[in-house]
Amino acid sequence: MGGYVFGGDFYGVAAPNGTVFPTLQLSGPDDTDTRGRWIPTTSVDQYAATLASWFGVDATNINTVFPELKNFSIQRLGFL
Repeated sequence: MGGYVFGGDFYGVAAPNGTVFPTLQLSGPDDTDTRGRWIPTTSVDQYAATLASWFGVDATNINTVFPELKNFSIQRLGFL
């Protein structure tokens, strides 16, 4: 993808353990219940909107193409 890609970074919201990776422990701080359900902090729509913008989708159409994107405070992740 050339020199425009900012590689080596992970994207997401920092968890209680201080990283973007959840603590994979039953009933741990990132488990939503006691059965090992970890909710992602970064959506596929955020990744896709970032790529779509790079491919030329106009900013006025991004929310039409990705209607769930409005649910996230960060809409473009900045890896491009």
